[in-house]
Amino acid sequence: MEWRCGCCGRWRVTVELVRGRHRYRLVHRYPDRFGGGKNVLGEVGTVAELTDLLHRHTPLDLADLREAG
Repeated sequence: MEWRCGCCGRWRVTVELVRGRHRYRLVHRYPDRFGGGKNVLGEVGTVAELTDLLHRHTPLDLADLREAG
């Protein structure tokens, strides 16, 4: 599962199930005009930690993310 920011789509959170637990990974993707690619900013195990990670590295909150489909 993946969530993207509603503003530009460059901030993304992926959710993976690892050994029965969810892992949330925050990624910043660069536009193609800057060479593309991604920068993993952190990986956490709870929604509370994800909220803190978002506040430390982005201008976003959980409400700004939309499920990518």
